[in-house]
Amino acid sequence: MRVPAVSVPGDMPFLDVARTLSREHLSAVPVVDAEDHVVGVVSESDLLAKAAVMAAPHRPGPIGRLREHHLYEKSRGETAATLMTYPAVTVHPGELVTDAAWTAARSRLKRLPVTDHHGRLVGAVSRIDLLRSLIRDDAEIREDIESRILRREFLLDVGSIEVTVDNGVVTVAGRLDKTLVPKLLEAIRETDDVVKVVDDLSPS
Repeated sequence: MRVPAVSVPGDMPFLDVARTLSREHLSAVPVVDAEDHVVGVVSESDLLAKAAVMAAPHRPGPIGRLREHHLYEKSRGETAATLMTYPAVTVHPGELVTDAAWTAARSRLKRLPVTDHHGRLVGAVSRIDLLRSLIRDDAEIREDIESRILRREFLLDVGSIEVTVDNGVVTVAGRLDKTLVPKLLEAIRETDDVVKVVDDLSPS
């Protein structure tokens, strides 16, 4: 999650919203109320119809009017609140990465606002952030296991335990107190992106 997240107030004028997206290199930005609750999201798509009507205020033919009625109605808006898409699709800080990834994929959003349980904006997460967290390579998995589990959680000398990772399959070798083996293997199994754990440990 990236904090702080860029947001705009509902009363921000159209041109200022467009400038914000351009300045921050964003495709969409959450719209918040006075208490920082996310009330919607305004995107490049929401702004395009407005910009097109401003540049060439023509009406399409009868079929086009039926198909584009909603866009033309929205193009009359002048502020973030009248141009935004709502309700906003959001995720929570404690949500699993896989669940957030499914939400992003289903909604086809490039960037999701992250809100607390009161609907207040606390950050934002992009599709590339989610993708990176789901496809950690073997070296990153090994480093995570050695630093977080072996060193910090079990207070072990990394040199006494050999950890190898091949396509998410973790092999653990070395000598270890047999009472610690089940807990260590379970902690490794619960590590993100671990597919399988091979136990080559010997009791000390």
